[in-house]
Amino acid sequence: MIRKLFCAALALAMVFALAACGASQTPSSTPGATPEGEVISFTRENFPRLDGSTATAPLAQAVAAVLLGESEDEAADLIDFSRTTESYRQLMAGNADLLIAAEPNAAVFDEMEAAGFEIEMEPVAMDALVFLVNADNPVDSLTLDELRGIYTGEITNWSEVGGDDLEIVPFQRNAESGSQVLMEKLVMDGLEMAEPPEGYMLGSMGDLMDAVKQYDNSANAIGYSVYYYAHDMQMADGLKLLQIDGVAPDADSIGSGEYPFLNPYYVAIDAAEPEGSMTRVLYDWLLGSEGQKLVSMEGYVAIEGR
Repeated sequence: MIRKLFCAALALAMVFALAACGASQTPSSTPGATPEGEVISFTRENFPRLDGSTATAPLAQAVAAVLLGESEDEAADLIDFSRTTESYRQLMAGNADLLIAAEPNAAVFDEMEAAGFEIEMEPVAMDALVFLVNADNPVDSLTLDELRGIYTGEITNWSEVGGDDLEIVPFQRNAESGSQVLMEKLVMDGLEMAEPPEGYMLGSMGDLMDAVKQYDNSANAIGYSVYYYAHDMQMADGLKLLQIDGVAPDADSIGSGEYPFLNPYYVAIDAAEPEGSMTRVLYDWLLGSEGQKLVSMEGYVAIEGR
């Protein structure tokens, strides 16, 4: 009851505030009230501890700013994400209350089962795994089979896929990163990736993009990331997002499901989180219409209405 009344009151205020100010500015939060007259609202003291994926940190910052009535800069100190797989461990350990994250490494679910920890999670936004090359690379599109060939080591020269006579330099992410989990699940589908040479496995998406952009002052490198990070965070300057089987990754193709490598982000909490807690209030709000409006306004593809 508490969370339903809170969401209803806050939703009405945010419709106008978000439309007038934009998600990057902070409307005043409107508290809800219980039938007994108790007023509730988010404060810094009761705001859930957030964790999640690198690519969802901007969304979390916007959520905190809107619900606390602060600017995004003011709310930034509340957002210190430990990246995809580790964030689930933080939730399990009780060091985080709510995650906004991609799916973790499968081993994490085994860890949860062994610990008797039950998680509650629902998709909150849609993203996609995308492939990047230097902007000077003449190749604009690859097929699924070509991607698999490149990352198993069967295809080693760009001339084999319509490009220049240059060695292909395929960068990878570390095993527990969200994009590596997606690569293995959505693209490789059980095929073993070639062991990357030393220095070809990178720990952050930013490092990977820099490596693809600047490798040996040539255009022969390739790597992968998620669409939001590459496009909306403007990290792909000097790079080109490849079409996959002729379909370019963009908000329309991701929202329609036409682009093949789709990546949901989840909102996740401990399944034992009590009814009426601020963590559950936030969980439900993110999945509701006002939370989904904020998801869209921050440049992600909302789940609602897909």
